[in-house]
Amino acid sequence: MHELVSEARELVEEEFSDVWVEGEISNFRPASSGHLYFTLKDAEAQLPVVLFRRQAVLLRFRPEDGLHVRVRGKASVYEQRGQLQLVAETMEPVGAGSLQLAFEQLRERLKAEGLFEAERKRPLPAFPRTVAVLTSPTGAVIRDFLNIVNRRHSGLSVVVVPVAVQGENAAAEIEFGLIRANEPGLADLIVLARGGGSLEDLAAFNSERVARAIAASRLPVVSAIGHETDFTIADFVADLRAPTPSAAAELITEAQHKIEELLEALSHRLIRATRFQLMQARQRLGQTPIAYAQQRVTTHLHRLEQRLDDLSFRMESAMIERLRQRQRTVADLGAAVLRRDPRQRLSVARETLLACRSRLEHALDRKLAEVRHRSSSAEGRLYRAAQVAITARRAAYANLRGQLQSLSPLAVLQRGYALVQDESGAVIRSVRQVDVGETVHTRLGDGSFSSRITATTPQKKNKTRTDKDKSTSQ
Repeated sequence: MHELVSEARELVEEEFSDVWVEGEISNFRPASSGHLYFTLKDAEAQLPVVLFRRQAVLLRFRPEDGLHVRVRGKASVYEQRGQLQLVAETMEPVGAGSLQLAFEQLRERLKAEGLFEAERKRPLPAFPRTVAVLTSPTGAVIRDFLNIVNRRHSGLSVVVVPVAVQGENAAAEIEFGLIRANEPGLADLIVLARGGGSLEDLAAFNSERVARAIAASRLPVVSAIGHETDFTIADFVADLRAPTPSAAAELITEAQHKIEELLEALSHRLIRATRFQLMQARQRLGQTPIAYAQQRVTTHLHRLEQRLDDLSFRMESAMIERLRQRQRTVADLGAAVLRRDPRQRLSVARETLLACRSRLEHALDRKLAEVRHRSSSAEGRLYRAAQVAITARRAAYANLRGQLQSLSPLAVLQRGYALVQDESGAVIRSVRQVDVGETVHTRLGDGSFSSRITATTPQKKNKTRTDKDKSTSQ
């Protein structure tokens, strides 16, 4: 059976090595390994399809049940089931393009998650000090942006974060640029800027990883991508969408520009009002008599002098009251210091020590008197008799101990003699009891040691028994 199925698979793969199949997706099952499994069906037939992970990651849209697609691949047979299947290489939707479909799918999914809600949009800072611009450093976009900023708000600092704005690596670079721009102290606002282009050119700004990086940004993000008619996923997620990069530069400097215009208008109004007031003052001065003017000036000076005297009196009273408060504080602190004087504490300690010493002496005198009284009584006599008996017992113990030590064989060894034993513990009394090579144990008065016999020399027969025994013992 296996050989038959294998030969059928080889024939099918050789005959249908490159085919296009169109149908509707059903029973779509993505596996944890990244492989995609689904069934293509039409009104008359259905065909199992597998799209392995290496090709699945290249898809620009998300397959789902009910989607009409066109699949290119090779026909094969799954041997374990003996089932015909299509091993897909590429897949594209029928009708709308894959990029447009991916755009619509991602927009609906992020919208359902709430990333487009107005409640999560953050207001732009009115007076940003530094703006981080994520764009290509060599394009015309950054030059136009800088020209408008310098013209409308020359004090605004611009940090250019260079990123690729199209290509396969553009989404990853934009994501990393957003993370860099969010570093503490780098900027107060982020601007994503790019010129116009086709849907393929703007694909990086329609990617999910860029959308989630914008949503995770700590700083507000302004999306300035393409022309007024271009919309990307980044526009929906950003906190503010600008029609063009130039419009973004005008929006972030709008508050500063309005303040400058308002200050200029107020400055003109102030100059006109000042000139008008001076003109009226000159007219009143020309119409006022000199005597009346002098009287008004004198009266005003008198009022100022009276006011000055009143303030002087109040200041003097305040200074006196403050000085009295300081004196009372110093007096209280002095009293507190006297209460905590160590000399007083030392005097009290001396008196306590003398009293304790006197009580101790009286207690010792009473105890000595009690001891003397007890010694003179019958109890004292009994105590002395017990002491005499103990002394006699100690003398008898010492005498018996001396006799025991004199009879001990160890005392003989202390005088220079030795006790020789063989390995079994028997006492050796003659040199004939040992042979060369045997081990003997010798005990002295302060310890013992072992030795090996290397030679024996028996004594001659004409010697006395006593001398022979002594030689053997030594």
